[in-house]
Parts: sequence; C-alpha cells; structure tokens
Amino acid sequence: MGMTPDGRLVPPPHADERVMLESWLEFHRATLPLKCAGLDDQQVRLASVAPSTMTLLGLVQHLAEVERNWFQRVFAGQDIPPVYEAEKGDGFTLAPDRGIDEALADWRAEVARSRELIATASLDDSGRLSEREAGFVGDQRVSLRWILVHMIEEYARHNGHADLLRERIDGVTGA
Repeated sequence: MGMTPDGRLVPPPHADERVMLESWLEFHRATLPLKCAGLDDQQVRLASVAPSTMTLLGLVQHLAEVERNWFQRVFAGQDIPPVYEAEKGDGFTLAPDRGIDEALADWRAEVARSRELIATASLDDSGRLSEREAGFVGDQRVSLRWILVHMIEEYARHNGHADLLRERIDGVTGA
C-alpha cells in the first residue's frame, strides 16, 4: 500500500472485498485526528458558522458514539450506555472539563474495541437494529458488510465537516 504525505495508508487499488472495506474505513479513521492536530482545546471548540454548533471536538466525540453504537450495540448486541451523554447520545454536546486529548483517547478506545469485535466475523454476519433504526433501513438485521459501508460513509461525511471547521479555525486545508 502507498502512503499519503501525512502518513495515512492509501487503500490498495486491488484487494478482496474485506480488505478494501476495512482499508477505506481505516483511511477515514486516520483522517479524523489529523483534522485536530496542532489545535488547542479552545480552537477545537469553535463552531463553523451560526446557527451550527458543530465543532471538531464534538465530531470526535460523535464518532466515538458512532463506533460504539454500530459495532458494540448493533453488531455485537451489547447493552451498554453511550460514551458521553445518557439523554442525547450523539456526542456533540461539549463538557467544559473534557478536552481534545481525552476525547481522542475515548475515540481510539472505541475504534480498538470495534476492530476486536469484527476481527473474526464474516461480512455476512448480522447485527440487530433497534425498532426505530429498522424503520429507516427496512429490516431489523444488517450485515457487517452494510455496517462497514455505512461507517465509511459516516466518516467521509464528517471528515468533510472537519475540513470546513479546520479551515475556519486556522486556514489549514487538505488531508
């Protein structure tokens, strides 16, 4: 595999389905902390433009929640609380005493747990959605393949948000 100038592994141009899906997810996972690199806690709390309250810190927290939801709750069927907020559970709410280092550590722990849970699973293995989530998908069961594609989409979308937030903070673009 090739490498970008910032050190991310470029997904292979030819690989089997599992390697391709996991490589693209890892590429997008590696992008998120790059968007926060070199910023202080005040900077990662800056929102882009009103009325949005989205911040880089909120995105990191949100993606920790997303990792937990899709791999631990949905795929592994574990009954565990949200990482941050019991009521809302989306991770976007900022706490005055939680900074970027803690949020990135939490996110990395969730990613590590996600990797463990799928390491020996088949792409055809399924997880179970809540009734609410199943209403959107049209089925209560989703395959690991579906979850991996969804996670690539989730990270790609939020990394786009992170691009705009970072550019607003200090003008840095790319990655």
